[in-house]
Amino acid sequence: MIYSSPGKGLRAKRNAQMTIAEVIHRPDPRGVPPNGGVRAGTDDSAPACAILCPMKLHHPAPAGVLEAALYAEDLDAAEAFYGTILGLEKLTRVADRHVFFRVGQTVLLIFNPERTAEPGGNPDMPVPPHGATGPGHLCLAASATEIQAWIDILTLSNIPIEADFHWPNGARSVYFRDPAGNSVEFAEPRLWFAES
Repeated sequence: MIYSSPGKGLRAKRNAQMTIAEVIHRPDPRGVPPNGGVRAGTDDSAPACAILCPMKLHHPAPAGVLEAALYAEDLDAAEAFYGTILGLEKLTRVADRHVFFRVGQTVLLIFNPERTAEPGGNPDMPVPPHGATGPGHLCLAASATEIQAWIDILTLSNIPIEADFHWPNGARSVYFRDPAGNSVEFAEPRLWFAES
């Protein structure tokens, strides 16, 4: 994406077609290192907005989370758990690489971390390698009545309930594990959104 920069004359023309990365990393004419020589993430570093706000960037709000990812080495067990016990609609499966499920307007991606750590082989879809180690977390929205129904389903399926409690605002959460050890939660949406 190209951003325009305020100013007049030759310098403005030179800056007018810079990408955001070029703006952040361009050398300062006074010899000061980018960001004043302060490493990003330290307490005294300038926030990114301090560098970019003079350019009056527009930050469109994302409409929601399109995809959420968990990792599981045994995709057969993951498919049985999410597809059969939780009843999610399977969208696709690619051998021992991934299985995807629909959850409302979001897609739950379950990847085999050993396979997704490798670079993709399709130049038409250059998805960067990714992965995670250790248990992940996923929270699914459910009403109070639905949470009780899910507890019954999980109990009948011999899935232990790891935690069941109410948050300070009264919203209930129930936690359990998938076969890969990921922490899965059902929670009332009012946990985060009072109007729910």
